[in-house]
Amino acid sequence: MELASPALFVPSAWVWLERPLSWAEVTRYKSGGNVVINREIHVENNQSLWMLNGRHCNQKTVEEEVKALRIQVSNLCQFLPQEKVGEFAKMSKIELLEATEKSVGPPEMYEYHCELKNFRNKERELENVVKEKASFLEKAKQRNERNKHDVNRYYEKKRHLDVIELLEKKKPWVEYETTRKELEGVKKERDEAKRQLSALKQAQTPMLRKIQEIDNQLKPTEAQIKAKTAAIKEASLKCKQKQDQLDRKNKEIDDIKQKLRLKQMEEEDHQKRINNTRRTIEDLKTELAKVGDQPDVTPRINAVNVELRHIQEERAKIEGEKADLRREKDNLAAECIMLERRLSDMNNLMNAKEEKLRGRHRDTHTALRWLRQNRQMFNGNIHEPMMLVINVREHQFAKYVENHIPFHDLRAFVFQRKDDMERFMTEVRDRMNLKVNSIAAPEESCSRRPPSRTIESMRRFGFYTYLRETFDAPDEVMSYLCHQYKVHDVPVGSDQTKAMIRTVIEEPYLKVLYTKDERYTVKRSFYSNKISTSNSAVHASQYLTITVDAEEKRQLEQQITTCHSKQRDIDERMKTLQKEAAALDRKDNELLAEKKRLSELKGKKRQLEQKISTKQDSLRQMEQSVIDLKTIEEETKEKIATVNSQKVSIVAAFMAQMKMRAKLTMEKVYLALETVGLTAEKTKLENDCREGASELKITDQKCSRLEQRKVQLTELCKGLLKRAKSICRMQPDESLPEDLRNAFSKLPDTLDEIDAMLNEERSRAECFTGLSESVVDEYNRREQEIKHLEKELEDKSNALNAYRQNISEAKERWLNPLKQLVEQINDKFSDFFRSMQCAGEVDLHSENEEEYDKYGIRIRVKFHSSTQLHELTAHHQSGGERSVSTMLYLMALQELNRCPFRVVDEINQGMDPVNERRVFDIVVRTACKETTSQYFFITPKLLQNLQYAEEMTILCVHNGPYMLPPNQWDEKAFIRRCLQRKARA
Repeated sequence: MELASPALFVPSAWVWLERPLSWAEVTRYKSGGNVVINREIHVENNQSLWMLNGRHCNQKTVEEEVKALRIQVSNLCQFLPQEKVGEFAKMSKIELLEATEKSVGPPEMYEYHCELKNFRNKERELENVVKEKASFLEKAKQRNERNKHDVNRYYEKKRHLDVIELLEKKKPWVEYETTRKELEGVKKERDEAKRQLSALKQAQTPMLRKIQEIDNQLKPTEAQIKAKTAAIKEASLKCKQKQDQLDRKNKEIDDIKQKLRLKQMEEEDHQKRINNTRRTIEDLKTELAKVGDQPDVTPRINAVNVELRHIQEERAKIEGEKADLRREKDNLAAECIMLERRLSDMNNLMNAKEEKLRGRHRDTHTALRWLRQNRQMFNGNIHEPMMLVINVREHQFAKYVENHIPFHDLRAFVFQRKDDMERFMTEVRDRMNLKVNSIAAPEESCSRRPPSRTIESMRRFGFYTYLRETFDAPDEVMSYLCHQYKVHDVPVGSDQTKAMIRTVIEEPYLKVLYTKDERYTVKRSFYSNKISTSNSAVHASQYLTITVDAEEKRQLEQQITTCHSKQRDIDERMKTLQKEAAALDRKDNELLAEKKRLSELKGKKRQLEQKISTKQDSLRQMEQSVIDLKTIEEETKEKIATVNSQKVSIVAAFMAQMKMRAKLTMEKVYLALETVGLTAEKTKLENDCREGASELKITDQKCSRLEQRKVQLTELCKGLLKRAKSICRMQPDESLPEDLRNAFSKLPDTLDEIDAMLNEERSRAECFTGLSESVVDEYNRREQEIKHLEKELEDKSNALNAYRQNISEAKERWLNPLKQLVEQINDKFSDFFRSMQCAGEVDLHSENEEEYDKYGIRIRVKFHSSTQLHELTAHHQSGGERSVSTMLYLMALQELNRCPFRVVDEINQGMDPVNERRVFDIVVRTACKETTSQYFFITPKLLQNLQYAEEMTILCVHNGPYMLPPNQWDEKAFIRRCLQRKARA
């Protein structure tokens, strides 16, 4: 049905009358009385007046009445206008399920579904509450478990502190008892010391008298020993003096002999030098004789000098060429850096465009990266998304191109071959689950297609270019844009065009045009030839403002390649010049060596003559300075004899002093032996006496010390006893209580053991840090909280289980009928497709059975035997295939439909003739069954020789400026004229 039509048809159950855009009436047949809805439209204030069965009412009352009749105007499964055909394929599986439930399901099915979704949401809430309670309970138990350890540590510390308190109470008693026992021992030791002191004093007297007698005998003997010692020392001194004199004489003889040996060695060396000089003179004379036979080398030296100058000139030329090459290489390097920087800037612009694509449509960007890594899988040209390969020539044109080409095409990949496109979509959409668009370029290129009018003929309207001329793109992309969006025939104008717009839109060949800031779309009625225009603002460009000149980029890459090639050529030439320079250096070195050898040969004769003369002078001087060894030997013998006679007299005096020293030494030995015996006896007596005196003194000191110790210990015992009773909180005259005595009996009895145990207990108690009675209180409080939480968790878990039981029952009420309903739809849908030699199926799709808001109906179709079943989407199938699939799905719902009627508008517009004929046959067979609801099929055209049924009512609506008024229409005359034309034919 077209809402612009003034009068339509009268079906058996409905009457629809409409006056042009002002008044409408709808009559719904009903056995108990028809339902009549009137609407009066006031265009001037855009308001409506509603009437229901002749009574005025508001729009809400009408909507409630329509809802009671199970009519859902917004449900595409019941009302499918022409502009909504594409939206049907775009519906998600979830939306399609809800529309199907509302259209053909029992009244309670959609309510059960909504109820299940609400139940599931509440179940999630309860699950979250249970999880939170369980988590909080577990954390509370864990915290209390940790606190339980602290509580045990607290009591353990308290036990250690109690033991420490007992040990501190017993320690003064042990100290007192230890001190008391020590006092008793000191008293006994003092009495024994006094007895020993008296005995020692009686034993000292006889030894002192004997020591005095020995001292009287030793005094004269010691005087004699001292006199002998002095005489011995004097004799030893004289012996030493004589020995020193003998040593000096021996050294004097050695010095005389050494001088003789030196003279002999000097003469021997002198003779050797004379002989060596004579041999050298002979050798030099022999070499001089040989040199005298050599030819003159001066001409060869001059020739070598000429070659050396030539080499220097060649080297200078090479160095000059190398300097030129280095300058050229530096210039090329600078040029390469500049070109690479410009290329990098262009690449950065491309990266910016890619980032914009990634931000707007991440799936397309992911597919782009996959394509770049797998381009070898394809045979033909594949162009990246249009927004990356389109380069606007000037920035002001970007907004026109971007407004003219929808974004779903700007992000589409363009393929030269359809098999490449199918392979690409299988990979990225089916396997990688990416939502991308792809386009196959026309087989015959349209990129050079000429416009319908030259731009010069349109300049009078302010047009200055066509849209195609404002940007560059690869041939396949441009071909598609010319074919699909007629960019070669869309003019771009200026403010002048805007001013003349009423005149411009009258031009018959203009369909789309641009002024400076607006887009105009011109449509011409097929029937009345009237013009309707729509205009919209041209929005600012978001993606195409970044432009990269592909030709300039290619030229830059070519220039960089050329620069690198020239640099390599220069490097090769530099290597060649380096080799030539090395060869010149080697030849230069060889000539210099030869020149040096010739120069040395030329001056060698003069040098030899000078050397011979010098050596002969030296030889004469050495022969004149000869040493007389015989005379020197005679003088040496006389000096040694004189020294030996002096040694004889010194030796005689030395022997006399030695005899005197030996005699005195023997006499001293005898006296010493006598003194030793007396001294030993005296020493023994003195030691015995000294030991007795020392023992006597020690014993006396010991007695004094023990007396002092006795007094100290007595006072200490009194203080310790008082301190021990004070620590145990006892009265001065009170004895130790029985309970303390029993507790003390279990503890160590010595101070060391008590101190060791005290240190151990204190160390253990100090290990329990940070503990207080609040830890125990906190532990008991949290135990009560845990019990309360366990009770709450049990209640919530029981509530959750009860809720799940309710969900399970509701799921059975909803899911089983829904599965049966979908199965019925699938049977019809599959049969329809099978009758068209195609394949299709409908199934209930859900990724998770418990996620009721994710349930949906999935439609999968296959129109070619070589392909697989693919889900019906807005992008995978062609427009005609989507229309066929949509129509057959609606026909599968026909017999199940609970709505009193259904409407489909111009759905056959995109079908090819074969599919249109098949679909029409299916519609006729299905809609004409008695068990189905009323069906309206509105179309501007039909194929010839279609099959019709008696149950169909066909209304032909004529519209246009030349149409007769209804009161002048004569149906019989029209039929009569038709029959006459047929008879004449």
